[in-house]
Amino acid sequence: MLKNIRNIGVMAHIDAGKTTTTERILYYTGKSHKIGEVDDGEAIMDWMEQEQERGITIQSAATTTYWRGFQINIIDTPGHVDFTAEVERSLRVLDGAIAIFDAVHGVEPQTETVWRQAERYKTPCTGYVNKMDRVGADFFQVLDDIREKLKIEPAAIQIPLGKEAMFEGVIDLIGEREIRWRGEDGGELVYSEIAPENAAIASKWREKLIDALSAVSDPITELYIAGSPIPEELIRAELRKAALNRDLLPVLAGASRRNLGVQPLIDAVIDYLPAPDETVPAQAYNIKTDAVEEIPCDPKGKPLGLVFKIQNDREAGSLCYIRMYSGKIEGGAAVYNIGKRKRERVNRILRMHSNKSEPMDALSAGDIGVIIGLKLSQTGDTIGNEAYQVILEKMLFPEPVISVSIEPETASERDKLNEILEVLSKEDPTFTKRENEETGQLIISGMGELHLEVLVTRILKEYKVEARVGNPQVTYRESVDAVVEKHESFSRVIAGKETAAALTLRVEPLPRGSGNKYICAARRAEIPPEIFEAVEHGVMGALNSGVSMGYPCIDIGVTLTELTYSEITGTAAAFTACASICLDEACRGASPILLEPIMLVTLVSPSEFTGNVISLLAQRGGQVVSTDLKSSAGEVKAHAPMEKMFGFMTALRSESQGRATFTMEFSHFEKR
Repeated sequence: MLKNIRNIGVMAHIDAGKTTTTERILYYTGKSHKIGEVDDGEAIMDWMEQEQERGITIQSAATTTYWRGFQINIIDTPGHVDFTAEVERSLRVLDGAIAIFDAVHGVEPQTETVWRQAERYKTPCTGYVNKMDRVGADFFQVLDDIREKLKIEPAAIQIPLGKEAMFEGVIDLIGEREIRWRGEDGGELVYSEIAPENAAIASKWREKLIDALSAVSDPITELYIAGSPIPEELIRAELRKAALNRDLLPVLAGASRRNLGVQPLIDAVIDYLPAPDETVPAQAYNIKTDAVEEIPCDPKGKPLGLVFKIQNDREAGSLCYIRMYSGKIEGGAAVYNIGKRKRERVNRILRMHSNKSEPMDALSAGDIGVIIGLKLSQTGDTIGNEAYQVILEKMLFPEPVISVSIEPETASERDKLNEILEVLSKEDPTFTKRENEETGQLIISGMGELHLEVLVTRILKEYKVEARVGNPQVTYRESVDAVVEKHESFSRVIAGKETAAALTLRVEPLPRGSGNKYICAARRAEIPPEIFEAVEHGVMGALNSGVSMGYPCIDIGVTLTELTYSEITGTAAAFTACASICLDEACRGASPILLEPIMLVTLVSPSEFTGNVISLLAQRGGQVVSTDLKSSAGEVKAHAPMEKMFGFMTALRSESQGRATFTMEFSHFEKR
């Protein structure tokens, strides 16, 4: 039943305790029989060798467990900004998320990034303040941080009993009781009445919870004004509504590493996060009618699913992670890749538990699983049938901004390397490869130094390719600065047959961040649709190969204003070639410019070093956007060119005695 399914993600800044918390959830729900520790390299969800060695999550891992009769599909996501695509595609298909906050550091930079991603997909969340046992933990400061930085009202449904080394349990504000944990594994929950010394603070925070609820709930307001007691069931029901509407963020407290606080968090997932049919219906574009449609989550509807992740398995081939939005797909059935207009066959369907799996007969609406047998499918593809051709909203991934060259040691290794790069780019949409036409070098690009370091290590160690790797280089972009219209004719004799094409293109600059846009203003009924498709194919191909320096073009508007077609000589190949030549010539005459990536740098430094850190950043062309100077540490946000940021960590450590940290994510491209 749909109402008994929860599709959730675990998201947070790096090292906030996502995987540690997920491991406890699996243990307490009976999915695993031993608590896997990240520090020991034994976490079930961090199964890759690189993850175990580095102690961080690199790939999102999926699993399914059961609690109180509910099926919970969990995706554990990475926290490092370089792997933000893993978070993006997970949030795209999930119905709810657990946002984990570090009790010492509060809302950290990557927490803000993943929160914005959750906002974009309107994903309801529940909050969990972890590490309450650490020195400097402050639950109430974290609540203020959430309110200020995430612009949502936190509704504390628990408050901690003690903090730091004295943290021993929580006060349940809804049930009005104290909860403590017994046993080494924290498996036994002990409930007791609120102690007299804790009664005042419990009453104060329960009042705040009711007050926050009354701002969004009429039934609570009426009882509150009348001075009537408010039933526990009503509080839970109204808090659920507020959480689903993203009006409030229910917040719990705990210390996952010490096995304190996780079971109430699992209860909160069921109580306050949505079932698949309680979320905003998915939006889809109908190919035949050009209309946008809403897709209700109905197992009896027409089959429709989204491929949100591809993972390569050496034995099984491509594992296609699919979220079903409507209908049902059975093993052995034929499916239709709607975007690619190709039929494929489902060989097997699996339910994943990290890197292990169990077979399934069918995958129904609201569920998440893996299909084996889809050879053409890529991340973002819509799977369904030919009778109902709609394309689900695609995911948007950031641009790769850093590149390295990779050269095989021997010529025989080159084909093997190309195959591996093809596999990796299919797995990771933010990883791209291209060949430098002038030098013949293979250039791979990614989201940051760590991202490329992980991928290169996989190529060298996991796939055992002998190769030389160059130093990191910035990936630039090209654009134009003027409006130009260009007419081009193309005529060739191919295999004894004359082919010809003629067309006019207008190119113009678009605002930064708009992307490339192609408009066909010359469409006529007598010209076959494949001719217009060929022109678009030629235009987009030329944009990807650059104008003058070979870097991909961005923010260019291209309009097909005129097209001359003859049934005798007009072919799709001729129009593709003509469009490509015409665009190149038009862009060369439209004042081509080079754009460099500008990064959003977030620095956290002890207050005594903040001035030095800002000065260091200014030396590298950084421009401060905002500062948040707290008593113990200052947070500085700045824009800086990627080119100047190589080796910044070494300089920062030297300037701050190793106490300052920074994260960096792509912001925008700017004229060099």
